[in-house]
Amino acid sequence: MQDEFDNQMVPSESEETDTGALETDLEKPLNPIQLSEELQELSGERDELRDTLLRKQAEFENFRKRIDRERADFVKFASSELMREVLNVLDSFELALNDVSADDEQSADVRKGFELIYKQLFDTLKRFGLETVPSSGVKFDPHVHEAVSTQPTDELEEGTVMTELRKGYLLHGKLLRPAMVTVAATVATTSSE
Repeated sequence: MQDEFDNQMVPSESEETDTGALETDLEKPLNPIQLSEELQELSGERDELRDTLLRKQAEFENFRKRIDRERADFVKFASSELMREVLNVLDSFELALNDVSADDEQSADVRKGFELIYKQLFDTLKRFGLETVPSSGVKFDPHVHEAVSTQPTDELEEGTVMTELRKGYLLHGKLLRPAMVTVAATVATTSSE
């Protein structure tokens, strides 16, 4: 067993010649021009790799920011379909409130109950980013208003919203549903000649 170990430790003749070749390569004089060219080539490769790394890092950072932004927008507006459906319930509440008269005591109590439920529902939706579009008395804005009709009048400036037929809503500042409105128009005057 010891003989096998000793035989493994002794380098063979082929191993001795390989190290001898290595020693002679190291003893050769180095060409400075060749070294300079190799150094420039390696420096160029290093610069290219560094540039590529920096670009990839910037691309990844931009990608990460875009994904974060998209995720935040998704969370912010994920409830928009639900909100649209709930707006129908708000419209029904408003119709009910308008139809209930406050003449007798029993109707007044029913109206008060409707108003409390409506306020509670609207406040809950408001906490999730729902807001109403301002309409009556403001200048018509085609981005948030839908003109259903025009009405000639001398009382208001042309293009001013006269009446709101259906409320419009924004969700986190983005239009969810436009307000249906009647817009003031100038009265056409007929001149007799």
